[in-house]
Amino acid sequence: SILRRRRVPVPTEKEISEQWLEQLRAGDDLSLNRIMARWQRPLLSFALRYLRSESDAEDVVIETFVRLYRNRRKLRPRSNLSAWLFTTLSRLCLNHLRWRRRHPSVAGTPDPDPPSETDQATPWSPEPAHPANTLESAERLQVLKETINRLPHREKTILLLHTYEQASLREIAAVVGGSEKSVEARLYRLRKQLRTELGPFLDSPEPVRTTAPPA
Repeated sequence: SILRRRRVPVPTEKEISEQWLEQLRAGDDLSLNRIMARWQRPLLSFALRYLRSESDAEDVVIETFVRLYRNRRKLRPRSNLSAWLFTTLSRLCLNHLRWRRRHPSVAGTPDPDPPSETDQATPWSPEPAHPANTLESAERLQVLKETINRLPHREKTILLLHTYEQASLREIAAVVGGSEKSVEARLYRLRKQLRTELGPFLDSPEPVRTTAPPA
């Protein structure tokens, strides 16, 4: 009979992250490069939307990795690396935003953030808008960004992680604390709050048809 090859289990992302973190704790500095290559883009995406400044976002992301390296031996084995990174980053974003508000003359004004394909996602409708409706939704999108920007830190973090980073309830709970049920409840209240505050900006015209109506 032909011997079947034994399938080698593919490690999950969590297991890979745990391995990289353990290597970093053991003194393998090259593992930091692997962590940065994996997490730099999602961390920068979050920071850009939180701070709305490219230079500030880059600064807090770099500081996040610096703190990871400084605290590498303090982290427990099998620590949730993604949760640690986003928790640290979100706190740095909050602290930087507070500093910027206290020093407006030094901080300057936030960079403009033109809509991208990922910006078309909203807390109540994650599907991207049809290109023909982009101009009509530009004003509503800007109002949405400003409304999200005024949210308290915890709510803002939850909404950004869920809407733009596609984080699960469990992953968000690991970042902000609390249970999955509490995160789910907050998301429900946030959607309801945003719908109330945005009001007429959500009353968009009828979507452009992509096909001819039936005869």
